[in-house]
Amino acid sequence: MTPLELAEVRDRLAAFAAEVFAPLGRSDQRRWGERYVRGLLGEGRRKSMEPMAARLGVDRQGLQQFLADSPWPHPMVLAELAWKMEPVIRPAAWVIDDVSFPKDGHASPGVAAQYCGALGKTANCQVAPSVHLVTDAASCPVNWRLFLPEEWDPARAGEPERAARRRLRARIPDDVGHVPKWQLALDMVDELRCWGLDPPLVVADEGYGQDGAFRLALTERGIPYVVGVRSDTAVLPGTAQRIAPPWSGTGRKPVPRYRDRPVSVRELVTGGGRGALHRVTWRTGSKGPLRARFAALRVRPAGVRLRRAYRGEDLPVCWLLAEWPAGEEEPTKYWLSTLPADIPLRRLVRLAKIRWRVEHDYRELKTALGLGDFEGRTYQGFLRHLTLASVAQAFCTLERLSPRAAAAA
Repeated sequence: MTPLELAEVRDRLAAFAAEVFAPLGRSDQRRWGERYVRGLLGEGRRKSMEPMAARLGVDRQGLQQFLADSPWPHPMVLAELAWKMEPVIRPAAWVIDDVSFPKDGHASPGVAAQYCGALGKTANCQVAPSVHLVTDAASCPVNWRLFLPEEWDPARAGEPERAARRRLRARIPDDVGHVPKWQLALDMVDELRCWGLDPPLVVADEGYGQDGAFRLALTERGIPYVVGVRSDTAVLPGTAQRIAPPWSGTGRKPVPRYRDRPVSVRELVTGGGRGALHRVTWRTGSKGPLRARFAALRVRPAGVRLRRAYRGEDLPVCWLLAEWPAGEEEPTKYWLSTLPADIPLRRLVRLAKIRWRVEHDYRELKTALGLGDFEGRTYQGFLRHLTLASVAQAFCTLERLSPRAAAAA
């Protein structure tokens, strides 16, 4: 990149930062925000405080003060970022996922022995759920939470006094406690809607989709979804009907019930055999067309929570999508979806698979933009760092989508 081109990029970053940090009340906060983002976008492998300050030629204490102690609301920056990126990306879906950060010590907020996706096993780590605006061409995280395991909540921890001391050191607000990840995801969706954004579709893996309460909450909000579920998820065939037992005319009138026995999605799909599969190509990857075999059936989810919620009513019909790769004895992935009954199978598969963009986000955020390099010990500092990394990733996305990038290619 020539000096002129580099200067132009810096000017574009300054203009972008001015928009995103406009809600911050003080000019020094807006200035430090831009500097921090420049540090995340700059060269160097580590994007922790000290090396960033050295590369930027700024006071480390000032950078630290801005991140940990200066009074500025990171949700307002995320809202500004979401408003900026939504019309640019024009998302086909909001994707919910989470990213983990392996840790050695026990002082970082939310750190505990829990499943760590970065390592593929249970390990000492932090976990942060996020919501991303996504298409196959671009994506951007626009909301974050930190998951607090029960041991960080005095109301649930086995050692409440120890939990209280850890929270005090990490500056965790009193009103923040242990909340299931699916509820954190729902809170983020609700917050984005409060900011005026409208979700076209929610996509999530089985870590969220398996919980019937999460799916029910999305339905109550009128939000369609495609979510992963486990192979043992209980369903009824879509054709199942409630039938009232004979009534003698005396006593309480019997409630109509389904005569079909709920079965697992694995049992339902494998019962149809491989002859019911359709070969689908959903997009072109870096190594050519991506294709696999899928079954798509209309079903009525019949978990205990849903049966209670729809007591006395018909269970709603939705899509069951299953991927059954060649050579496998049974399907390897399952999804439930409330998308319309007439949706083309290829589009249904493409939307179920659109989570790949989030993996791109996390990879870029971790390897190039310092998402996992935060070394602070405060709850607020952690969420602010995630916010500022999102601003940096959004700027990269805008640069890739610009006509300049297309002309250069």
